[in-house]
Amino acid sequence: MKKKVIRIAIIIIALILMIPIPLSYKDGGTVKFRAVLYSITNYHALGEADGYDTGIEIKILGITIYENMTFDSK
Repeated sequence: MKKKVIRIAIIIIALILMIPIPLSYKDGGTVKFRAVLYSITNYHALGEADGYDTGIEIKILGITIYENMTFDSK
């Protein structure tokens, strides 16, 4: 019985660590989904000149796993 309670507690804690919280930035449409274990950023930011930056960045435990940033001009 005690092992079952421990397993259920571990599963609940793991699920809580993986639930993302969306954060919206006022830079043209960038959205970051952030959880304790990972974060996913969908960039759509206005650039310096005529255009905007777009791309996706994925981090797991603070380490960048994938990054794809491009600058699109008008």
